[in-house]
Amino acid sequence: MEEYKIRKMDYKDIEEILQIEELCYGSHHWSYESFLSELNNKISSYRVVCAQDKPIGYLGIWKIVDEAHVTNLSIHPQYQNKKLAHKLLVDAIKECYQEKIKYITLEVRVSNLKAIHLYEKFGFNSLGYRKKYYQDNNEDALIMWSNNIFDEKYRTFYDRINSEINDKQKV
Repeated sequence: MEEYKIRKMDYKDIEEILQIEELCYGSHHWSYESFLSELNNKISSYRVVCAQDKPIGYLGIWKIVDEAHVTNLSIHPQYQNKKLAHKLLVDAIKECYQEKIKYITLEVRVSNLKAIHLYEKFGFNSLGYRKKYYQDNNEDALIMWSNNIFDEKYRTFYDRINSEINDKQKV
């Protein structure tokens, strides 16, 4: 069984991340310059999940006052369905708790039912659409928000899922 670790994304990770981006999004993925800019952005936080210290997935957030915005989340296709996106979300929510961030928001393609289901599992609710949001095909984006993560009900949920994920040191 392979062990996976989460750590802060570094500049040296960008090439590996670009390969994951291309596998997940084809030619309409973020550029090297976009990731470089994000790593230099004071409001952004990017984490990678690694197998044998090689990035196999990542999640980025922007932290603005008491809100976090998930900018992107991708897992290498060979490593999907191993709960690695769950691990990254648990890690991001932990960071939000540490920084007193109450709400988390994101946009997701309306056709990405797998991602929508994941976010719903983490307590995100649909609050509308951004029409023709994605430039590659003019697909709409579903806008999703968490409830206040400091609410007792959400905190209980988070503690349970965090325990489940972390009790399995090997996913």
